[in-house]
Amino acid sequence: MSKAAETDLYPPVKAYLQAQGYVVKGEVGPADVVAVRAGEHGDDGDDPVIVELKLGFSLALLQQGVARLAVTDAVYLCVPRAAGKLAYRALAENIKLCRRLGLGVMTVRLKDGLIEVHCDPGPYAPRKSVLRKGRLLREFARREGDPSMGGATRAGLVTAYRQDAVKIAEFLAQQGPSKGAAVAKATGVEKATRVMANDHYGWFERVEKGIYALTPRGAEGLAQYRQG
Repeated sequence: MSKAAETDLYPPVKAYLQAQGYVVKGEVGPADVVAVRAGEHGDDGDDPVIVELKLGFSLALLQQGVARLAVTDAVYLCVPRAAGKLAYRALAENIKLCRRLGLGVMTVRLKDGLIEVHCDPGPYAPRKSVLRKGRLLREFARREGDPSMGGATRAGLVTAYRQDAVKIAEFLAQQGPSKGAAVAKATGVEKATRVMANDHYGWFERVEKGIYALTPRGAEGLAQYRQG
């Protein structure tokens, strides 16, 4: 099977636009595809449609699309439609980015030329997530000091949850197995019992009903935290 080329995208894109009532021509000026409504010359009336063809998303493709917005608001980026979960996720992320840039996205299924328009060009009006904003601000407020350098990997982050776990581990290391209520009162971590019960880090173990102790892994994690 021969390797796909950008020119393989042109026939199905042209046929699709012609079915919408456009006259279509390839490689007009800097644009891969230009479409104008039948009967119009492109210097007045509806804006022309420009489609940039590429075998995959790249920074260069996005830059080309943004550059074409100086000519018309109707700019689409077109790539082959790939199969698989990873390809689908990548396409979804690129569609989100293109929406922010005001660009449209279409894909071509090369085996049969099926065109799918995933988003049309237009001004981006993002909807704010109250839930995510609240979660961000709660984490900001709960975190003590500024323990994590911006740009650090996720594995090295010191979150408010980790700070709470460290406080609990410090207490158990000094006092030994303790009731959740006592740990909460001494450390100021209101949800100490839940933190120990959920045990996301493997630091705590229940030794009796309502009583928790520090595990060897917890002692090791505490020592690493002190060193860091």
